[in-house]
Amino acid sequence: MFWYQQPPRNGLKLIVSSSTWSHNSYEDGYSEAKFEVNREYTDYTLMTIKNVTPKDEATYFCAAS
Repeated sequence: MFWYQQPPRNGLKLIVSSSTWSHNSYEDGYSEAKFEVNREYTDYTLMTIKNVTPKDEATYFCAAS
């Protein structure tokens, strides 16, 4: 599962990739302290954005492969 952020008037940025068999892998500039991903089941994932500020304004996407 992949989580992306698309700020206004910008391209997609990968935040984190997660799988059921390994730890979440965060891209530079992103961390679990801000973007918490919970994937207890293979068909369900939840990303929580903590301490939201105006800088977090974006469209967020998830993708699975």
